[in-house]
Amino acid sequence: MIYDTIRYDLAEDVAVVTLARPEVMNALSSQMRAEITHAVQQGGREARVVVLTGEGRAFCSGQDLGDRESAASIDLERVLRDEYIPMLNAIADCPRPTIAAVNGAAAGAGANLALAADVVIAADSAFFMQAFARIGLIPDAGGTWALPRQMGLAKAMGAALFADRISAAQAERWGMIWEAVPDADFDAVWRARAAHLAQGPSEAYARIKTALRRAFDNDLQTQLTLEAQLQGECGMTRDFKEGVVAFHEKRSPRFEGR
Repeated sequence: MIYDTIRYDLAEDVAVVTLARPEVMNALSSQMRAEITHAVQQGGREARVVVLTGEGRAFCSGQDLGDRESAASIDLERVLRDEYIPMLNAIADCPRPTIAAVNGAAAGAGANLALAADVVIAADSAFFMQAFARIGLIPDAGGTWALPRQMGLAKAMGAALFADRISAAQAERWGMIWEAVPDADFDAVWRARAAHLAQGPSEAYARIKTALRRAFDNDLQTQLTLEAQLQGECGMTRDFKEGVVAFHEKRSPRFEGR
């Protein structure tokens, strides 16, 4: 696929998907959703970590509503079902760790696109906003699933009803994101985090994602059984063997991702 609304860069096992419509604060068009879906799937195949970030002053301002006439005629159910769900599933099903490097405003579906990633790193100047109620909608793009799990029901309800800005620092305190970092350090921090994951035990990372995501639906015994199964699979990998050897040799492991 030729990308017109995003950029895809692959280097040193890190795939960086950059939303590249800065003139509209990286608002999500139909084409951009298709391109993100394709790029994340491609990154999952050829990289060891996938990063989503934005060009310009915003990460993503949410759904591109166009002009007033076109906005009024949008079939939101169809758009969510046919375009958002595949994009969000591509991120959720990605076998590699995913990072949202939130460089600026993340509003509406843009906020929830970021929260779909495994790890969210935000610049201090960035903010998150569940802007939906401001135009008579409910949080979508997975927001009603992610927010109560990450923030708790009380904070999620307030964020959805009031549609207030949530600063990066506040999002970190509330458990929405992994970390907020000073703007001057933002680029270096997320790149270092991505490099760390790209050099890690990729097969173990995939199973960590599986175990933690299933924990919300499993009872204790089911989760313990799943842990045993996944740990057994990890124990058969080359990376586990390398980790043990490195431990005994008192050196850093050199993981191959297999």
